[in-house]
Amino acid sequence: MASLKDMRVRIAATKATQKITKAMQMVAASKLRRAQAAAEAARPYAQRMDFVLGNIAAGMAGSDGAPKLLAGTGSNKVHLLIVATGERGLAGAFNSSIVRLAREHINRLQSEGKDVKILTVGKKGYEQLRRNYEKLIVDRIELRGVRTLGYANAAEIAAKVTAMFANGEFDVATLFYAQFKSVISQVPTAQQIIPPKLDGDKPTAAAASYEYEPEEEEILGDLLPRYVATQIFRALLENNASFYGAQMSAMDNATRNAGDMIRKQTITYNRTRQAMITKELIEIISGAEAL
Repeated sequence: MASLKDMRVRIAATKATQKITKAMQMVAASKLRRAQAAAEAARPYAQRMDFVLGNIAAGMAGSDGAPKLLAGTGSNKVHLLIVATGERGLAGAFNSSIVRLAREHINRLQSEGKDVKILTVGKKGYEQLRRNYEKLIVDRIELRGVRTLGYANAAEIAAKVTAMFANGEFDVATLFYAQFKSVISQVPTAQQIIPPKLDGDKPTAAAASYEYEPEEEEILGDLLPRYVATQIFRALLENNASFYGAQMSAMDNATRNAGDMIRKQTITYNRTRQAMITKELIEIISGAEAL
């Protein structure tokens, strides 16, 4: 049995841990508000761009002049998986849920005889995927030193991806991230961005009345790279909000668990102390009676 001193040290250490988890919870809560606002602000723009590109693509259906970023290479043999995770842990299942979805996608593609390449964005995704798929990882990008995510960060990643596509290194690109729903709900999401699956692919009556200036090919040539960057930027913002939401929830659970441990340890300490006092009293009384 542990001594009273060991128990006191254990209780003090648990209280110190509880203070740390409580502080991390408060920090995550303060950062979550701004991250959530940024993620929600990016959604309408990304969705509207998706719709506009879908309408243009519907108008060019069957045309030979569609850019490769829109029409694809005509093959789906080589797949690039862009796995975006966090740079840090202590956020519950946030990182592992994204990696789990990517693993399922990898296993399915490999079972179908496809070639898979992986581009990781975030330290934790790389650390988890390299255990089983290190040979498939073609590049890694870390954003540890970035204090505030900006469009420039996504544009840099998008430029690398589009350059790989232009060089014929893959046929299909799929982006993995966690979509923020609430503090307790972050949904792992897989989104194909090259060639894009657009919401406006099906022609509508409204789409038939649009006229574009300049021509559709020129518009798409400028918008498609921007579309890839916008979707990556949106994914980074969603991930950022999801990370702080998951961390806030995880640290809240850790704080509660530490409180439960402190109560149990205190009860054990008091019972042990009382037992020792009772034993000493019995020894004193027994000794006095013996005299």
